[in-house]
Amino acid sequence: MKLSLIIVKSFIAILISYFSITQASAQGKDFPNKPIHLIIPFAPGGVTDIGGRYIAQQLSQKLGVEVYAENKAGASGNIGASYVAKAEPDGYTLLVGFDGTLVINPHIFEKIPFNTMNDFSPIGKIGDAALILLANPSLPVKTVKDVVTLSMKEPKGLSYATSGIGVTPHIAGELLKQNTRANLVVIPYKSGGQALIGLIAGDVPLAFTNLAGATQYVDSGQLKPIAVSAKNRVSSLPNVPTFIESGFKDISVMSWIGLLAPAKTPKPIIMQLNKALNEILNSEQTKEKLNGLGILVTPTSPASFSDEMKSDLELYEKIVKSAGIKAP
Repeated sequence: MKLSLIIVKSFIAILISYFSITQASAQGKDFPNKPIHLIIPFAPGGVTDIGGRYIAQQLSQKLGVEVYAENKAGASGNIGASYVAKAEPDGYTLLVGFDGTLVINPHIFEKIPFNTMNDFSPIGKIGDAALILLANPSLPVKTVKDVVTLSMKEPKGLSYATSGIGVTPHIAGELLKQNTRANLVVIPYKSGGQALIGLIAGDVPLAFTNLAGATQYVDSGQLKPIAVSAKNRVSSLPNVPTFIESGFKDISVMSWIGLLAPAKTPKPIIMQLNKALNEILNSEQTKEKLNGLGILVTPTSPASFSDEMKSDLELYEKIVKSAGIKAP
């Protein structure tokens, strides 16, 4: 009797597994057959928005269905990310994920409406985006060392603008402080674009921001570039040194952006989207376009992207705790 019961249970388990695989395969085979919504969890204009919109256009051509880029900004990206986390796991609602939202926010917000590793299915990384330290042209500095020296002479310190508390540019500023004892004071704005406007107007003397939104202001002479956070110089601003070149080997911070789906999205759909994304990223047109924005394309597998997210969660937890960063 016991043996018969075990056999029946095993047979039922096999049937369940078979039908689950068959259903997932069917979903993957029919996908996509309607428009896809690509959620960008920030306002227009930043590196996540610019990069995400370009990928949406390319995916539309590659998949043969319209891929709509839709901004759902707020709470440092938490609103848009939460929207995707709660969406139907069918591949038709995707997220342009930003490291600040997914691996830094969990450590600075007391409560967060999603769990990074449990609520998303990583599809693949789009690329790593360089950060840049900028100065208002009136500030008497040319190098990172000038900035550090001047900040130490200012009793109240030098303020630097960022796109918010706990975002990657803020982390870069904290790393600069921790490695040099520079007297820097963060001034959070609601977006990178607003931070740059404040810097141009002279409301703040410095800003850490993503390179993508800053290039035009550097080219026009409205802002003074100090250094970029990449390991090597970026093609869009070849005359701007890196922090490493400037003598600060521990200041190498990159923001990444990637593509994610809600958790439990069928694996065949994830792999189909990963294949399409990587084909786009490997094209010379995409490399040239994104490199011009300061984004180094980095095609990955879903598993590799997931491992990097997990590693970054642990890395930024230490940095955030050391700096005592908390969301307002």
